[in-house]
Amino acid sequence: MKKGLLFGLLAAAVAFGAGAYFGRSTKQDVVISSSTSGASYGGGFKAEGDNAQASKTAATSDVLRSVAGPAPTNVVMVKDGESIQAAVKAAPAGTIIRVMPGTYHETVYIDKDDIRIIGVIEEGRRAVLDGQKKLNDAILYSGNNFVVENLEIRGYKGNGVMGQAGNNFEIRNNIITDSGVYGIFPQLGQNGIVEYNIVSGIADAAIYIGMSDNIHVAHNEVFDSVAGIEVENCRHVIVEHNYVHNNTGGLLAFVTPGLPIKTTVDVIFRNNFVVGNNHVNFGAPGSTVSGIPAGTGMLVMAADDVVIEGNIVSDHKTAGIIITDHAHAQNITADPESDPNSDRVKILDNVMLKNGYDMIPEVRAVLLSEAKGGGAIDIVRVGPSPGSCIINRHQYVTAGLGDFADCDFTNTAGISTYLLPSVPPRKIDPADRGKVAYLGICSGCHIYNGRMIGPPVQVIQALYLDNPQGLADYIAKPVKKRSDYPEMPPQDYLDPQTRIELAKNMHDLNN
Repeated sequence: MKKGLLFGLLAAAVAFGAGAYFGRSTKQDVVISSSTSGASYGGGFKAEGDNAQASKTAATSDVLRSVAGPAPTNVVMVKDGESIQAAVKAAPAGTIIRVMPGTYHETVYIDKDDIRIIGVIEEGRRAVLDGQKKLNDAILYSGNNFVVENLEIRGYKGNGVMGQAGNNFEIRNNIITDSGVYGIFPQLGQNGIVEYNIVSGIADAAIYIGMSDNIHVAHNEVFDSVAGIEVENCRHVIVEHNYVHNNTGGLLAFVTPGLPIKTTVDVIFRNNFVVGNNHVNFGAPGSTVSGIPAGTGMLVMAADDVVIEGNIVSDHKTAGIIITDHAHAQNITADPESDPNSDRVKILDNVMLKNGYDMIPEVRAVLLSEAKGGGAIDIVRVGPSPGSCIINRHQYVTAGLGDFADCDFTNTAGISTYLLPSVPPRKIDPADRGKVAYLGICSGCHIYNGRMIGPPVQVIQALYLDNPQGLADYIAKPVKKRSDYPEMPPQDYLDPQTRIELAKNMHDLNN
């Protein structure tokens, strides 16, 4: 998407007539539903096998549990002036590494299971990982049952905390500032908690949940970033009780075409404060998030079964909620394996105030086309959205929701969490390590035939057509080649065999 995700698409909507895109615009009878006494949402995650009863119990529990299993009994202390990475390297699986207050200039990579990095807070002083704008990443983990808590992370060029295919993770109570592309970025993981973090100053997403399942994102504050909290190509995610303010876009549920996982399904956005997300967009030119219009409270693009409930969405100059598809989004390359529409979006009771006060002209034109004036807009939908519904539609100023049915449920009270007590650790067959490395690392920035953060895989294939070793060497020690792309972080922590298998896997990709 280029600047102004909606510029071209809304102009087209007006040109062809609001009815063709938006369904009926005639005034409907007011139907009032009670969110406290109505039926509860019956969709969502259905576990199978050994986890079925555990999932049912968790879904109706009010307790947000640990997913990383019992705390290890082996404890190691790291003091100011010592190395956290050295402690990780020396520690056996099943170790708590307590990090004392001080400043640490390093990248910490965790490739073993059952490791917990816990900062010790003394009189408000934390362990600080400072990349000094020289290092790319602060915390990289691929181990399962991983926990990181109580750290302050600042001044990195790539990521604050990045997961690379680890299951059962907990990322909690960290302060992350100005850490590059992503603040918190679990990728290709199942069963994870991201809670009580404060993240700001991020050039893409402050919290980015990528290609992951069964994730709970709660009680975080995210601000001064391009995207606040983004759920991309994921399933079974609950985002609740977060304070999301002064980003370009607040809460986002996306399907990015060209990634190996093709859907975003079953996301609940509920009980969040989404306020004043009007920050100028400073995303990398041409990247997906660079197209988010400043002043977007929530954005749903090609994601299915997204439930929006109980949020306070206020003070957004473009719109409170935007729902769109791939066909109307610029800079999106079609993927025949991805459904381009936002199907079965469900909008329940939300508090929406002072949205659309300085909307782009194309949005104003859509409002006028529906004879609603042009002074405000809470919700705008563009493109097909089959099976979608809304309750108490009379509360909102909307455009394009004429064909939304009345929902047959009014709340999600029956679903507390999609977390499981534990899922099996991800075991990587040696024959699959190149594939898993691509999914867990490279696909966060590269899609097959379009632009994300880095160049398309097709371009990389052309450059290294018959030279996998050359690509493996570049992965370890990249050199900035293109002024219009950010610098690639080195992946020299990967062993040589994994790098060559990764290069071969990228060479063989065809979508």
